[in-house]
Amino acid sequence: MMQFVITAYDGEGRLEKRMEVRPRHLEGMERIREHVVCAGGLLDDEGKMKGSLLVMEFQNREELDEYLAQEPYLVEHVWEKIEVERMNVVYR
Repeated sequence: MMQFVITAYDGEGRLEKRMEVRPRHLEGMERIREHVVCAGGLLDDEGKMKGSLLVMEFQNREELDEYLAQEPYLVEHVWEKIEVERMNVVYR
């Protein structure tokens, strides 16, 4: 298995849209929970969500890309900037 860290930043002024899409995002995460090492919202200085950080595990990058192609925050244009890097998870 390969581990990936996904850092995704919301577009400017997308908090309301994020909250609208959030239930679908969480439902999707629940469906693929076996691939989730950890995940959560990134917060700004005021404690408001501004993005997401996910550590996920898949057989390969293609499987990760399949997930991302269906991710509601991406499909609904909440996330504006996404960085994906390989990771070696040492502690869970």
